[in-house]
Amino acid sequence: MSGNPPPRSKKHAPGGIKASERRRGSDQRVRRTHQRLRLALLTLIQERPIGDVTVQDVLDRALVGRSTFYLHFRGKDDLLLSQFELFLEMMSTALSVRKEKSHRLAPVVEMFAHIGEQQKLVRALRDCGRLKDFFELAEGYFARGIAQRLTESKRFPNLPQRDLDARAHALAGSLLSLLRWWLDRGAKEPAQEMDELFHRMAWSGVR
Repeated sequence: MSGNPPPRSKKHAPGGIKASERRRGSDQRVRRTHQRLRLALLTLIQERPIGDVTVQDVLDRALVGRSTFYLHFRGKDDLLLSQFELFLEMMSTALSVRKEKSHRLAPVVEMFAHIGEQQKLVRALRDCGRLKDFFELAEGYFARGIAQRLTESKRFPNLPQRDLDARAHALAGSLLSLLRWWLDRGAKEPAQEMDELFHRMAWSGVR
C-alpha cells in the first residue's frame, strides 16, 4: 500500500484513473444516493401519511440536493415504485442468481420473513393505497422468476413456452394471494410453513 506509484499507462485517463474506474465510482455514488433517498421515504411514510410527505422532506432526511433528485426520479411516487422494483427484482430472481439446487420456485421463506418484520411499513402502504401497486408489480416479476425456475428444473422439456408462461403466471398469482392471506391474518404462521405450503400446492398443480 505504499511505495512509488506505477508509471502511467496509455489506457489511463488524466490523473492516472481509468475511465472504467471512474464509471464504477460514479455508479457506486448513484447507488448510495438512491439508497439514502429510498430509506428516507420509507422512514417518513411510517411517521406520517404519504400525502403529507413532500419531496423536500425526503431531500432533507436523505441530505440530497433537489437537482440530484430530479436527475433520477420524477417525484416521490416514482421513488417509491423504484423501491418496489428493486425489492421485487432481487426476490424474484434470488434462487436463479444463486443457482439454488432445490425444488423451490420462489424464495417464499425469505420474502415472507422480511415482509413480516416490516409490519409498520406494510400498514403505512395499505393505509395510503400503495400496497396494491406493490402487488400489481409483483405478479409480473414473480411470473418471470417462476418461469425461469420451471425451465431450470428441466421437468417440462417439451412444454411449449406459452404453456410454461401460463403456469408461471398462475403460480405467481397463487403466491401473492397466499401473501395477502398471511398478512391479513397478522403474519402469524411461520414463514417456513408458508414456503412449504406454497410449494406443495405449486407442484401438485403443475402438470
